[in-house]
Amino acid sequence: MASLVVMYGTPVDSAEFDRYYFETHVPIAKKIPGLRKYEVSRGPVVTPAGPSKFHLIATLQFDDQAAIQAAFASAEGEAAAADVQNFATGGADMLIFQSQEV
Repeated sequence: MASLVVMYGTPVDSAEFDRYYFETHVPIAKKIPGLRKYEVSRGPVVTPAGPSKFHLIATLQFDDQAAIQAAFASAEGEAAAADVQNFATGGADMLIFQSQEV
């Protein structure tokens, strides 16, 4: 498996972020070809020491990193990536990695 993790910073308006993210962005992102699993954080994102700078973390899983590259080269992937600028007023950090169960 390979994952794309998107860490959304605290937005200007959390309620508007949540509304847009779940009503508009999630349906767009769920159309990305090759997407196997889509999870988001629930409730506050914290560190062991307390609050974090993140509002929401999304984890999208694919078969491998090549599948992620192909997915975001598709029209659906491009639409999802372009949509981030419409709501992520706190910024978005993205990480891609291959994983293995241990």
